Amino acid sequence: MADFDIIVYGATGYTGRLVAEYLAGSYPAGVRWAMAGRSLTNLRLVRDDLGLPESTPLLTANSDDAASLRAMCARTTVVITTVGPYQVYGSDLVAACAATGTAYVDLCGEPGWMRQMIDAHHQAAKASGARIVFSCGFDSIPFDLGVLTLQEAARARFGRPAPQVKCRVRSMKGGFSGGTAASLKATMAAAARDPSLIALLASPFALTPGHSGAHQPAGLLPEYDPTINAWVAPFVMAPINTKNVHRTNFLLDQPYGADFVYDEMVVTGLGDLGKAAAEALAKLNPFAGDSGPKPGEGPSKEERETGHFDILFAGLMPDGGRIDAVVTGDRDPGYGCTSKMLAESALCLVQDVAGEGGIWTPGALMGVPLRDRLMAKAGMTFTA
Repeated sequence: MADFDIIVYGATGYTGRLVAEYLAGSYPAGVRWAMAGRSLTNLRLVRDDLGLPESTPLLTANSDDAASLRAMCARTTVVITTVGPYQVYGSDLVAACAATGTAYVDLCGEPGWMRQMIDAHHQAAKASGARIVFSCGFDSIPFDLGVLTLQEAARARFGRPAPQVKCRVRSMKGGFSGGTAASLKATMAAAARDPSLIALLASPFALTPGHSGAHQPAGLLPEYDPTINAWVAPFVMAPINTKNVHRTNFLLDQPYGADFVYDEMVVTGLGDLGKAAAEALAKLNPFAGDSGPKPGEGPSKEERETGHFDILFAGLMPDGGRIDAVVTGDRDPGYGCTSKMLAESALCLVQDVAGEGGIWTPGALMGVPLRDRLMAKAGMTFTA
């Protein structure tokens, strides 16, 4: 039996600290968890700042010390890692989990690296029983489980899945951290070094080795969407979310259909004002320049707690029928809600879901049990 149910690796970072705070406040008993990072001194500072008892287990592990990562994995059922960019700091940890059979959850939105890890470690994880799950935050749980929720309702009402789903982000309030910006910059740098990554980043099927489905909407330009009678603009997280949704369909043997079509856009409003807002948003790069937050920085507590999101999924049927699903969250999507989603994903692997080893998506491995946890514990709603 492992010493711990969960180890939060990267607990001294911005998001890791939020995860530790959530676990301490929501699961004061019954969950055996520890904090890990490269500096014991900094771990103690976080422990004391959060008001945790001195008995809180603290472990040292470093991304450039493979032996320390394997030793950490050997002591836990699940590793939560917030140490990104993952393409810079995460590869040895995935390898360690795949080798030791340790479950793993992260916040990754770096599809090029994710595909490299799938190619390198999926079979080893299957053999060891390691359940490795990327993208267990705002990218891409609300979208992955939102499509799952809609397709359940479509099968119940129409007897078949919706062959096309339009995801429309109706409202979203919240900031981004320095880690998010660093991940995007690392991805762009990797593509500059290896141009073959560009095609991979552009493909909706980058995470479905050997499968390419129907032509998918590009979602790169503002447009008027007659489905919702409003203007829409490109959504900055669509490039990772769409890939994860298609991987869920792939891993579950195409329950949404082999030619499933899916896209994501942001709703900007009606009429000329909606059009102008869509055109302005399409030109905006929130990560441009050096004036944004640095790694380790992010939204304030007030900003996290006053944030929210509301996402519509419209399922279009061949006969013109339509079915909708809605996903909402009660905190800043990137961090207030994400820290809860990440912690509950780890607990779902500990308490609710067995499943075989491999590199999974949240929807394919945890699906309904995770959705139930998020509604009961994490301030999220899924309705259809």
